Amino acid sequence: MNVNFLQRLVVLFIVIITAYTSNAAEIWVSPEGNDLNAGTKNEPFATVNRALRKAREMRRLSQSDIEGGIKIILKDGTYYLPEPVFIRPEDSGSEISTTSIESEPFAKPVLSGGIEIAGWKPSKSINGLKPGIIWEIDVPKKVGSVLNFRQFWVNGKKAIRAKNTRGSEMQRILSWNKNTESCWIPIDSEKFNFEPGMELFIQQWWAIANLRIKEVEVHQDSAKVSFENPESRIQNEHPWPAPWISEKTGNSPFFLNNALSFLDEPGEWYFDNSKSKIYYYPRAGEDLKSKAVIPFLENLVSITGTVDNPVHHIGFKNISFEYSNWLRPSLKGHVPLQAGMYLLDAYKLQTPGTPDKAGLENQAWIGRPRAAVEVNYANNTVFEACSFQHLSSTGLDYHKGTKNNTIKGNLFKDIGGSGINIGVFSDEAFETHLPYNPKDTREISSGNKITDNLITDVTNEDWGTVGISAGYVKDILIAHNEISDVSYSGISLGWGWTKSENAMRGNRVLANKIHHYGKHLYDVAGVYTLSAQPETSIEENVIYDIYKNPYAHDPYHWFYLYTDEGSSHITVKDNWVPAQKFLQNTNGPGNIWENNNAFVNDIIKQKAGIRAPYKNLLKEVVIDEQWPLKEIPQFAAVEIIGTSLDISKIKEAAQSRGFIDPKVYKWKNHVVIHGKLNYIEKFKNDLSDLFPKAELKTYQHPIYDYKKNERCSDTKMASEWDHILLTANLVEDAQLQKEYIDYHTSQFEEWPEVAEGFCNGDFQQLQIFKNGNQLMLTISIPKDAAFEKLNPLTLKNNSRMEAWNSIMSKYQTGIKGTKKSEVWVFLDPIE
Repeated sequence: MNVNFLQRLVVLFIVIITAYTSNAAEIWVSPEGNDLNAGTKNEPFATVNRALRKAREMRRLSQSDIEGGIKIILKDGTYYLPEPVFIRPEDSGSEISTTSIESEPFAKPVLSGGIEIAGWKPSKSINGLKPGIIWEIDVPKKVGSVLNFRQFWVNGKKAIRAKNTRGSEMQRILSWNKNTESCWIPIDSEKFNFEPGMELFIQQWWAIANLRIKEVEVHQDSAKVSFENPESRIQNEHPWPAPWISEKTGNSPFFLNNALSFLDEPGEWYFDNSKSKIYYYPRAGEDLKSKAVIPFLENLVSITGTVDNPVHHIGFKNISFEYSNWLRPSLKGHVPLQAGMYLLDAYKLQTPGTPDKAGLENQAWIGRPRAAVEVNYANNTVFEACSFQHLSSTGLDYHKGTKNNTIKGNLFKDIGGSGINIGVFSDEAFETHLPYNPKDTREISSGNKITDNLITDVTNEDWGTVGISAGYVKDILIAHNEISDVSYSGISLGWGWTKSENAMRGNRVLANKIHHYGKHLYDVAGVYTLSAQPETSIEENVIYDIYKNPYAHDPYHWFYLYTDEGSSHITVKDNWVPAQKFLQNTNGPGNIWENNNAFVNDIIKQKAGIRAPYKNLLKEVVIDEQWPLKEIPQFAAVEIIGTSLDISKIKEAAQSRGFIDPKVYKWKNHVVIHGKLNYIEKFKNDLSDLFPKAELKTYQHPIYDYKKNERCSDTKMASEWDHILLTANLVEDAQLQKEYIDYHTSQFEEWPEVAEGFCNGDFQQLQIFKNGNQLMLTISIPKDAAFEKLNPLTLKNNSRMEAWNSIMSKYQTGIKGTKKSEVWVFLDPIE
């Protein structure tokens, strides 16, 4: 064995032993312990609550051995919680004598809110499947009644609640009638059979809804569906987000679930409450010895102080929190407004306008989903190197009155809701569009730090939840986290949809790495903001790889950065994104956008994301390789040749197809729209419908592509560009056209002086597109620079550039309508 390795191992061992032989008092807990024991290493307690009681007494009696703090040390194993761990103000430590709940060295203790069940047996024939294909297992009773639950795990993998569609497929509603509180859906009348407890899961804009079905009225190949209350009333009265009805992009997608008749695919399960049985269709490789867990507790740990007496100086380290329940959708339905905050009441105003917002048309009051770990009125608490996994709703929730807390180096994985919620999102009695600005500022969540966490495969039940969701927060730092495989946005910062002064200010979102997001919902971004937040900055984040959403209400309404309603006084700077696909929707004043593009300093890309010593978390990153990614928008152009062309309609069509920064140019009866987009043929079809008599040409996939950062010694790119568009024809000679393309294919190697000329002229990019014989040349220069001054610099002291231009002249000629000596036509920009 290597000597240096042995030396390092000895040092590591000394450090670990030293950490556990400090002057902190120790209280030990073990799954094999007993709460009647003394709480020593040899006689450990069985529960964390009992250990907390002993620590509480040690502090009450001011015992001398706690001057260095108290360590509640958990031995390896799973602690099945009969009730939540409850931490109260009397459990607080101090700055010099903290309380820490942590693992024994090399152990991985788990606080579980689940119940492990055993005793699988083959079932009889179900849904026409051979006997034995489906397994069944009895569900135990708890406190006199059968356990209820909405999630179920086999061998640590979440099973799928039986539904009427295959895999990730969804159907689309036929219509929705708010007056009758019903919708029409397509069905297979020969196979469909309504079962009590059946639910409809619907995707609508930026949220989903879980609706318990009350009644189904079958009419041949369709059915009228009505729902239970309160969700039926809320779903049909609230204006946003509503079911989507669109001939262009398709109506809202849905599936039905929670019926035995839907159990027909590996990985699916159904719970028959009347028989206290789970029926499960096993995945490949599973056998009757498979470990199954059902969630029992909705909340595993509650840290709860008061505004005058907060919990403080207590923390968790290297503890796993696993298997939580969340039953509200089964009891009252679930109709979220945004970020998983569900509506308690909502309706549209007959006469729009409130004192805070003249045009406001909707009113809404929201509730907050449960979390595995909930924190209220707590200061200087820490969660470090912990794991939050297999949870039905939110992972970790710092709600009200939380200050100077630290969340660092944790794993959040396989979570039905948001990984982390923090701050107030409007109280239940507080209309959600009003600015939250409490008189008692101790209520405000402030000074908290969320750093170096991995949040992956979260939001997998409520698709409208978020990786990290922050409401009304002040001086928060969200930095160096990595977020992947989320259904909606990566980080959401702010609440309220208002420019008015509120509790938020001084927030920082710094150097996070966000990728593989937007899996199921659009109106989405890597980083999303709401409302006024003075002195707030979003800087040096790296955002890329958004999923291609197969059922988006608007397939083009996705963004890397998105400042939404009321966002004000926010600096968005030096963020790396593949394209400048941003949205600034009805923003307030004072926002600054600088240098957000694919050309920011490489150091920013290298430094973003999780830092040492937590990089080992990266082995847990989830990316759904089966799910396609959205293509990065590329520069392209469409030319419309005709008369009476309505420019405003062209711009409107471009906006609806997700054009990034579309610019319109004109020469005689030629109109060209240029910008970044995908799916150019769909845009061309839109224009064809608008102008059926016009000739249309598309220009994409350049035959020549010069980029300054790839070809010049000075690789710094301008953050904003202007584009010069020119067009010409190639001569009608196939051999000469081939020579022209060959020259440009080999130009960087054979004629490097040409690229040097473009570098001298500070051209940011130069692309040549070809459609038939026609060329479209786009020259991108720094914004507000003068092309007349830059272009001559390309020839300065560059005889090879002059020779190149001379050679090219024999291949080029003017388009129809040019003068005899005219070759390249400059297209004039239209504002």
